[in-house]
Amino acid sequence: MKYLESETFLGDSESAEDAVKSSKLLEVKLQEIRQQLEELDRDSASEQRLSLEIESCYILLDLDRNDEAWQIAKSVFDRALASEHWLAAVEACDVLYQAEKEDGAKALAHGIWLGVTFPIDPELSVAMLQHLIDETPDNSDGAAVAAATACYIVDLRAEGQTQEDLRFFTNQLMGQVARRHSQVEEQEIFDFWVERMELDDPAKFLPRLATVLDVIIDGEWWYDREALRRKIPAEA
Repeated sequence: MKYLESETFLGDSESAEDAVKSSKLLEVKLQEIRQQLEELDRDSASEQRLSLEIESCYILLDLDRNDEAWQIAKSVFDRALASEHWLAAVEACDVLYQAEKEDGAKALAHGIWLGVTFPIDPELSVAMLQHLIDETPDNSDGAAVAAATACYIVDLRAEGQTQEDLRFFTNQLMGQVARRHSQVEEQEIFDFWVERMELDDPAKFLPRLATVLDVIIDGEWWYDREALRRKIPAEA
């Protein structure tokens, strides 16, 4: 899975020499991407250009060049939003969050709203919700709501083997949240917890997720949500 791969910390599993080699390989890949970008219109919002820029951002994060990643990702976000490339816009928010800057939490909230609202790659939507879970205290209802939303998105949008893999992941995620939130260990207690928390009804937990995002963003929305809702595909 592309977005849900567990992080690998070079110092934990590789020698210093291996880490240097890995960094050099990343630098080479970054240069290759930048050469490809030189051949494209600098102001373009084409899917190809946005995708290459996002790929470069993830490499910059791996190289701990977070300031550069933030600057590129913010530009990608603005252009992707204007051109209705929703996947690239959410990927940009993911980079902005991982860059660990002051507005990172707001970027995450913006990405979650887009990733839940528009029918993008469900794995990315789940990854954004997992970030939110990681950010919340153990006893937070927000983590439970995020986990329920992740399960819902997988059931709604994923298909085939991808759905099976993501369903396993999100079910595990829900179980972890239940243990964190209420020390739930047994299936019967878990089922009762889900019912008590109203996590089995999207009509109830989705508005609660919206409230969580509103609190994080604190009135500083980067886009007009009502205008974007009018652009939701009919089949979404």
